Amino acid sequence: MTGTGGGNATGGADSRLGRFRLDELLGELQVRIQAVRGTRDRLHGLLEAVLSVGRELDLPQVLRGIVEASVVLVDAEYGALGVIGQDQRLAQFLTTGVDEELRARIGDLPTGHGLLGEVIRHPEPLRLAELADHPASSGFPPNHPPMHSFLGVPIRVRDEVFGNLYLTEKRGGVEFDEEDEAVLTTLAVAAGVAIENARLYEEARLREQWLEASTELTAGLLSGMPEARVLEVMVERARRITSAELGLVDLVEGSGTLRGVLAMGEGAEAHRGLTVPREGTLAGAALKAAGLVASAAVADDPRVTFSPERWKGTGPAVAVPIGDRGVLVLARTAGRPPFSAAETAPLAGFAGQAALALELADRRRDAEQVSLLEDRDRIARDLHDLAIQRLFATGMTLQSARRFVEHPEASERLVRAVDDLDETIKIIRSTIFGLRTHESAAFGGGLRIRAVRTVEEAIASLGFTPALRMEGLLDTDVPQAVADEVVAVLGEALSNVARHAQASRTDVAVVVGQGVLTVTVVDDGIGLREEEQRRSGLRNLAERAERLEGRLTVEPEATGGTRLIWRVPVRGLK
Repeated sequence: MTGTGGGNATGGADSRLGRFRLDELLGELQVRIQAVRGTRDRLHGLLEAVLSVGRELDLPQVLRGIVEASVVLVDAEYGALGVIGQDQRLAQFLTTGVDEELRARIGDLPTGHGLLGEVIRHPEPLRLAELADHPASSGFPPNHPPMHSFLGVPIRVRDEVFGNLYLTEKRGGVEFDEEDEAVLTTLAVAAGVAIENARLYEEARLREQWLEASTELTAGLLSGMPEARVLEVMVERARRITSAELGLVDLVEGSGTLRGVLAMGEGAEAHRGLTVPREGTLAGAALKAAGLVASAAVADDPRVTFSPERWKGTGPAVAVPIGDRGVLVLARTAGRPPFSAAETAPLAGFAGQAALALELADRRRDAEQVSLLEDRDRIARDLHDLAIQRLFATGMTLQSARRFVEHPEASERLVRAVDDLDETIKIIRSTIFGLRTHESAAFGGGLRIRAVRTVEEAIASLGFTPALRMEGLLDTDVPQAVADEVVAVLGEALSNVARHAQASRTDVAVVVGQGVLTVTVVDDGIGLREEEQRRSGLRNLAERAERLEGRLTVEPEATGGTRLIWRVPVRGLK
């Protein structure tokens, strides 16, 4: 019994031990099942993340989706994606886990120093339990949240390192493990494919937009679009395609300087109507390089030494020559990413197309001038051969008829009629001289045509078309020296209106008569303050008048605005 009892006790112990081992095996099996389930769920999440970033074709959305998916996959509190620029520093830095208020308190986003730069310099996965212990760690700026665990992996697009994924603060206070690194590395590979697809789509979309813009320029050219409108279309389309806030066109003047004929967008008033040198300007650098030049921050660019304050608040910029005629400049506000190669690669061809449009517009205008001269010559011949001869014959007839008229009053009227005919013949001969007199180099560059050109050139900076009235024999009664002064006065006066008046209407009159030439420019702007009346532009106009024994008058308009009157004598100056 004893033996039997002992046997029963031993059997009971074995039974309890068996049950304990069974429970232990069941527990271990449950842990393994949960691990398998967790791995399956994680793989499912990774697959979902890969599919999610692969569905997008818009590059900013792709980048945002990558960084958001990464923090979920490795259970991190903070995540960031840094895009590497051409200078091997961070050109973009997208974050998640940090709200807008905290981001504003932290201040400027990182550019690639310290630990972030370590992953840029050595594009390999980096996993740390305490990031502050790494030799490259440079600490955090004020108001930055505390971070300890760190995981960084590079994103490669083909053989190029596009950027890096940075994850910090593994939830639960633990560190990132090898599985986290494997999952994030796999996501980075998928991200590289998605980024490449988005880039190809973006390049195709940009090429299509540039092609449409070039087609629009060509169509406008064939329809007779004026030069000012060609420039406006060029700047409008270039700004829209490149997402630039500011667009400028500086044209080369005869002296070699650059004149800002068009400025559109944020801060345009600081550039409109200015004459700038080639040296010390981004436009001049583009002309010197005979190709596109770029600046990551034009306000701080060492090449920009002339009036750098004009670029306050401006960041990345590009400049490209418009043939040998001028330069197109595009700029973004400070803090925005630089222009990418995909955005700017077609820009040179587009600017070349615009240069061709301008050249053809010049040729068309020259052809029109030649046609106008031919018409003038024909009219002059007709006036000389027909009108003058008939008037002369009529005068001779009236003179011969005087001897048959006995009434004194009738005879006096005949004399006056003959004198009127003689004066009319003189006027017609003067008109013929004016029709036939022109500057051969300018194809009809008399004062009338030069005044029209000067007003047309001011349209781009004014933003509207001024009204122009001309009276008198401007091409015959105005000496060449005075005509040159008139063109300069018109240009300066309209430039002053564009820069200072804030006007919506301008009336211009050029009148010659009774030995006096008068230029009048009236605007409906804000008027002149007392200190503005002493500015150098008006002083130059006054000096020009005084040199010709004339005078300048500037007075306020009764309904608002300013009236400028420039008056000089022309009789006796020939």
